[in-house]
Amino acid sequence: MATATYVPRLRAAYDTEIRAALKDQLEFSNTMMVPRLEKIVLNMGLGEASRNIKILDAAVVEMAALGGQQPTITRARKSIAAFKLRQGVPIGCRVTLRRERMWEFLDRLISVALPRVRDFRGLSPTSFDGRGDYTLGVEDHLIFPEVDYSKNEGSKGMNVTIVTSADADEQALYLLRGLGMPFRMDTDQEEAL
Repeated sequence: MATATYVPRLRAAYDTEIRAALKDQLEFSNTMMVPRLEKIVLNMGLGEASRNIKILDAAVVEMAALGGQQPTITRARKSIAAFKLRQGVPIGCRVTLRRERMWEFLDRLISVALPRVRDFRGLSPTSFDGRGDYTLGVEDHLIFPEVDYSKNEGSKGMNVTIVTSADADEQALYLLRGLGMPFRMDTDQEEAL
């Protein structure tokens, strides 16, 4: 008896429609040349965690709810007297998502969390790092429905880094647009349309 395996909705769309469209759009000769998602890294830096460890404990629970797996605690690499920070003190947490969890998180980010941002005008198309990876900052993690607002002790920001296999930023932009990321158009792009 064969068991059916679960395939996330966004991954199924990528495999059936988006990959073929990107191959034609970017004029690749081989399907394996088409950029794909490799991982998504969620990072929450909490400087005040060096003075109040309970903030970090709450952030770990919230990050586990967002990513679906246990986050790792990040520690200060060196001492900085101006910030009252010593080497080795826990100052944040992060989680790396791959495979199904990555696709599920990206789907929730695009279809649920970003539309909940107040006065949202689209993501900046210039936040690429030069190697095809995209990073966006979320000012308030309460836009995710997994975070319980009643148990929250205040809003915390986080960084979401989407790592792709693209060789250039333009290829990664086409990939993320094809997946449904709501990038805003600059005036130059609007005139071209």
